[in-house]
Amino acid sequence: MSRDYVAIAQEYARDVVAGVIPACKWTRLACQRQLDDLAREGWGYRFDADRATHVCRFIEKLQHVKGRWARERQRLTLEPNQIFRLTTVFGWVDSEGCRRFKTVYVEVPRKNAKSTESAGVALYCLVADDEPGAEVYSGATTRDQAKVVWDVARRMVDRDAGMRGRFGVATGAHTVYVDETGSFFRPLSRDQQGNHDGLNVHCAIIDELHAHKTRELYDVLETATGSREQPLLWQITTAGFNRAGICYEQRAYVLRILEGIVDDPEYFGIIYTIDEDDDWTDPDVWRKANPNWDVSVDPGDIARKARKAMEMAAARNNFLTKHLNLWVNADTAWMDMIAWDRCGDSTLSEEEFLSEQCYAALDLASKVDIAAKLKLFVREIDGAAHYYAFGKYYLPEVAAEDGRNSQYSGWADEQRLVLTPGNVIDYEFIKQDLRDDASRFELVEVPYDPFQATQLSTELLAEGFPMLEMRPTVLNFSEPMKELERLVLSGRFHHDGCPVLAWMINNVVCHMDAKDNIYPRKEFPENKIDGAVALIMALGRAMLTHETGNIEQGFVVLS
Repeated sequence: MSRDYVAIAQEYARDVVAGVIPACKWTRLACQRQLDDLAREGWGYRFDADRATHVCRFIEKLQHVKGRWARERQRLTLEPNQIFRLTTVFGWVDSEGCRRFKTVYVEVPRKNAKSTESAGVALYCLVADDEPGAEVYSGATTRDQAKVVWDVARRMVDRDAGMRGRFGVATGAHTVYVDETGSFFRPLSRDQQGNHDGLNVHCAIIDELHAHKTRELYDVLETATGSREQPLLWQITTAGFNRAGICYEQRAYVLRILEGIVDDPEYFGIIYTIDEDDDWTDPDVWRKANPNWDVSVDPGDIARKARKAMEMAAARNNFLTKHLNLWVNADTAWMDMIAWDRCGDSTLSEEEFLSEQCYAALDLASKVDIAAKLKLFVREIDGAAHYYAFGKYYLPEVAAEDGRNSQYSGWADEQRLVLTPGNVIDYEFIKQDLRDDASRFELVEVPYDPFQATQLSTELLAEGFPMLEMRPTVLNFSEPMKELERLVLSGRFHHDGCPVLAWMINNVVCHMDAKDNIYPRKEFPENKIDGAVALIMALGRAMLTHETGNIEQGFVVLS
């Protein structure tokens, strides 16, 4: 007897929203979005229960290819969380009967059967989606990763003579194909030789998106869907470390959709993790991040790895990322990025601080690379100092166009990053921004790193700016770095959620010397930390003047 998949999906969504099923904020919002959509009338989409049911029935006819279920030749049994995703993505159609959702983002920890589910989606789009000449790809950064989902699908076909006979599907060394319709499913990786232009994508499974260091393959697959009526870009990933990559960009977009900030009815996204105020060592919260809890996710295995993470700092980030789906910093990084994210407030605006005292620090680095200006304000709340930071960044247009960071153009569109004409930074942009700052705020000091800044600082000093040379030494930086950590962990530091500053903070690594001093460093040249350095300088001066009440005006040199 066939299951009522639509009823199962709706019950799952209601139970998540009601708290019957443990889930994080983002999972609840994704479920609430579906329930709200189902209740809407008179808009451009309708929910087709038959199409929602069709994909689930198809996938449940496939056989397991790994573990004891494969030995017993059992067919797949979809869990309610999987049925929710599949019925939502495949059930909605537009006025012409084409699939509503064109892009899917699923962020879920390991062992939650995402490869099995994705292989089922790929095979469905290959043989059962009524798409002649369907081109289906499994895309990843390496050939081995690209073959993970593809190989699961190939083995499903090889094990099922009934499927091969009904759909005329066959397998080859590198292709699953249907001769009659000219359809095929192939792995595709960034490191493959050859030109990826000319693809005509009906469905692309993009596996472990967090591992994509550039957006090259993603852009190729996305742009290759243009001639299809109902293409599907199915992205699956665990959390990662790289906040400047295409995965974090997509994740940030999903959060904005789920919060109702962005209205994109053709993009489905769901994230399984724990909430920001959850104690990750509490076993009761682990289930939130793992929807296949006690099915493909073994609670005992999670508990064992959690114990190791609690005892060994080196294992902690791997556990948080791979099993609780938390975006954390690299292993040797300085800042607790989970706590940093908690300090973010997208509604915070520097316009709230007009006429207040401000520390505007500059880290100009090289004229051919990114430069940073960081404004810091201080307010007393209940007798404690709270700090508020706003950054602005500058880069030559040529550097933004050379592809060294796929996020630069997006940050420029958001006016987080100023692109100056040519191949070197035009410091006139920075000078004019400082003049604007001086007209709106009380500039207490402008600390700056003297490297690359002698001429600019001299010119600004002549205009009356309170320039302060702050050399990047351990003596000047150690205490502000430690204080910034304390402020972030205590919730007394505030920022507007700027992705540029988050990326730079995430890039900072530090080494503690014999005297417990720390200093900001970066592991790789491409890991920019200019905004973090500017923040540390501004905080160092703000701490000093706030504590002493003594502000020295003019050109000061700190050795």
